[in-house]
This record gives sequence, structure tokens and C-alpha cells, in this order.
Amino acid sequence: MGSAKELGERKIVELILECLEKMPNMPVPFGDDASAVDLGTDKLAVINMDMLVGKTDVPRTMSLWQAARKAVIMNISDLAAKGAQPLALLASIGVPPDLTEADIQQIGKGLNAGAREYNAYILGGDTNEASDLIISCMALGVCHKHHLIKRSGAKPGDYVAVTGFFGKVTAGLKILMNGLSAPENSEALVDSVLMPKARVKEGLVLAQSRLATASIDSSDGLAWSLHELSRASNVGFQLDNLPVAPEAERFAEIHGFDSVELALYGGEEYELVVTIEPRLWQEAKKAVEDVGSLIKVGRVTEEKQLLLKTGGKLVSIEARGWEHFKTA
Repeated sequence: MGSAKELGERKIVELILECLEKMPNMPVPFGDDASAVDLGTDKLAVINMDMLVGKTDVPRTMSLWQAARKAVIMNISDLAAKGAQPLALLASIGVPPDLTEADIQQIGKGLNAGAREYNAYILGGDTNEASDLIISCMALGVCHKHHLIKRSGAKPGDYVAVTGFFGKVTAGLKILMNGLSAPENSEALVDSVLMPKARVKEGLVLAQSRLATASIDSSDGLAWSLHELSRASNVGFQLDNLPVAPEAERFAEIHGFDSVELALYGGEEYELVVTIEPRLWQEAKKAVEDVGSLIKVGRVTEEKQLLLKTGGKLVSIEARGWEHFKTA
């Protein structure tokens, strides 16, 4: 029997799911961004739980206010990927014994700020003593049952699109953790780490207008998100327009990094990766541009390969990204 470190986060989840009895007529299958319960009035309660742990999720320069806010954003982003309107959250907090009264207040204020940013509220939760900071949130949202966007709806020929550029967070972490510099844009790169955004408005527009066939939150990295969509929809992808952030591109040039690596294999970007029928592309692009952006990056293919067209050739997109126990 392997240890947790040997198994990795995804195998651990798989083992636990194998032990669970499935609820009849589950609106969302195991393994999607969030879960859902049919409320019986054409409405779904969409539910998600995600945990922030100090050691793995909080860079040294991140304040407790920012960490608490991030714990909320992590959960709200998964609701956004399903097209659900966030309503409320519960927060369970593991409190290290050396935190001060002011520290606790900063956590509370960060939780409230993250929730109110998306018109949701923190309703309560639980606290306990812990050896490391732990903030585990459960987020509740609602959507019309016909508006829910799953991971499993992508079809060959659909366009693949994203709600923003990639690579900034990985570059920002290298600045914060490794002391690297980016004289022209370090503030934007660091801000992407410390103050992430969830794409709720974009998700709601795509869901309510029924313009997306599949959707996923990209917090585990663009490459891994595409592989998850591939598994759920039983399709492949070919990208011909990798959405590398200009700031990340410049950072890579300065320090000799591969900008493709930064964009594909980072994590915590909290963008949405969606698929859209070609005939609806212009309508979807215009609808989303009223609240954000939508960038076409490639196509869905029948062949279950994930490929990137770069430098005139096709290269494989590997199935890797952020994974607890396995990502250094």
C-alpha cells in the first residue's frame, strides 16, 4: 500500500470516491468542479468545498487578509465554472496558537471581503486549533438546471476559449519565492498571486445564454484543465494560440524561462476554460466582452490527443499541473 505522498492528491480522491455511494440522479457527476443538488423547482443548488493550507497555498509575503480572501476565491471560481451565482459560504478555520487578536481579525475581514466582492456572504463555520493555518470553505451557489455547464459537453469542432491570459501567477511566484526580478511589470505579476480574481460574471453570461458546451476552472493549470475536459468529454484538443500573458512572456525572456512552460503548467490562474460551438462564437465573444474577455485558443478534436501548434510543428501537451504531495 502506497503512502499519501506516493499516491498523490488525484489518486487519493479517486480512492475515496470509490468508497462513496452515489446519490440517485446526481445533476453533476463525481469529478467535476462542483457538486449539485436538484431543488425541484428548475433550480440547482451548486456546492463546492476547497481548502487553503498555509504551508502549500500561502506565499511568505501574502498577508492573512489576502490568504483568507484567496480561500474564498478558490471556491467561488469553481461555482463560476458551472455558471452558478454565489450566494453564501461557510468557513472552517484551523488556527495556529501563536496568531494574535489582530491576526484573527484580518482573517475575518479577508473572508468577508472575498465573499462580498461576488455578492455572497459568510454565514458562519467552525474553528479549531491547528499546527498550520487552515481555511476550508464550503460555497453555495444557485443556477437554473438547464444553465449548468458541465465538463462533459465538449464536441469535436467546438472552439476552445479562455477568459484571460496565463503565466503571470507562475512568474509572480518566482518573484516572491525565489527573489527574481521583473523591473517592468513585477507589480502586476505579484498582484496576480496575492489578489486572484474569479470569473463569475463571465461564467454567468455563458451559462444563462447557453453559449458554452463545457467549462472548467483552471486553478490546477491550463494543461491539466484541458486534460480534465478531455477525459470528461472524451475528446482531444489542438491549440494554435497559446494565451501567454505579455508580462509573463517578458519575464521569461529576462530570466531564460520557457514562456510555454509558464503558461501551460502553472496553476492558480482561476480563469475559465470553455468550449463553444463555432456558429455561436461571435455571439459568445460579444456577450462576454461586456463583462470581461474571451480568447479563442484552439479547437476540440475527435482524436483524443492534446496538441499545441508552435513554431510550425505540433507538440504534445503533457498531463501535468499543480498536485498536492507531488508538486514541489
